Amino acid sequence: MKPAPFDYVAPRTVEEAVDHLARHGRDARVLAGGQSLVRLMNTRLATPAVLVDINRVGGLDGIAVENGSVRIGALARQRAAELSDVVRAEAPLLAEAGAHVAHASVRRRGTVVGSIAFADPSAELPAALLALEGEAVVTGPDGERTIAAADLFTGAFETSLRAGELIAAIRVPRRAGARAGSAWVEVARRQGDLPVCGAGAVVTLDDAGAVASARVALCGVGATPVRATAVEEALAGAEPTDEAVADAAERAARDLDPPSDPHGSAAFRRHLAVVMTRRSVQRAAERAREGAAHA
Repeated sequence: MKPAPFDYVAPRTVEEAVDHLARHGRDARVLAGGQSLVRLMNTRLATPAVLVDINRVGGLDGIAVENGSVRIGALARQRAAELSDVVRAEAPLLAEAGAHVAHASVRRRGTVVGSIAFADPSAELPAALLALEGEAVVTGPDGERTIAAADLFTGAFETSLRAGELIAAIRVPRRAGARAGSAWVEVARRQGDLPVCGAGAVVTLDDAGAVASARVALCGVGATPVRATAVEEALAGAEPTDEAVADAAERAARDLDPPSDPHGSAAFRRHLAVVMTRRSVQRAAERAREGAAHA
């Protein structure tokens, strides 16, 4: 199939892009990498009346440390973030999760921010942003605002962006020292497929080796990425032994209502939520221990 007819604009500034988005409202879509949007357009599952191509807007492809956070611009490609020394050192969960996205050829064109704005509940990067307690830097007709990851995703392929707004960048806190470790694990039917379930964990240890803080987020188990707060609460203050982590991970399936589809039943996804949580936390804690030992 071919896309439905649409108009195409290529603004040179963020302000011009916002003006087009505000003028056309929900009939307009932003084009950055296009790896998800164009596929949907070709099957007519998405039929925007206007495409606002932001690839000619300068200054949106940066990756840098800024005021204690790692900032990734709207045109930074997934492959660039995956290989970035800044991201690997200061936000390694994003690099590790990003390496699981589709295939390298897709990641060379797809953008980090585009994946997050697309809000696929099975995708890796939205869940990683949630685990890192990151935020979206949003520009719109009323100026700039920030949206915490916990407030950004409102449903499958839905966000809290208002009409006329675009995500200019995301920000995530810098890694919290040598005693912090992170890990991403997932199960997919084939390499490059969206995960049936994935989990990202960030674990920080105190001087005695107990869990000072833990953050866990899951994808593929709901209409949005899901924060496993019950697991985090169970881990707080505990020594991250295999037994303690396994006991805490059992709580990952509480209150989950995952979908059933040809890739996996709801029961299978709940089982995977526990297993992926356990593995991600164990790996993150081990990396935190290794970092502390070499500090």
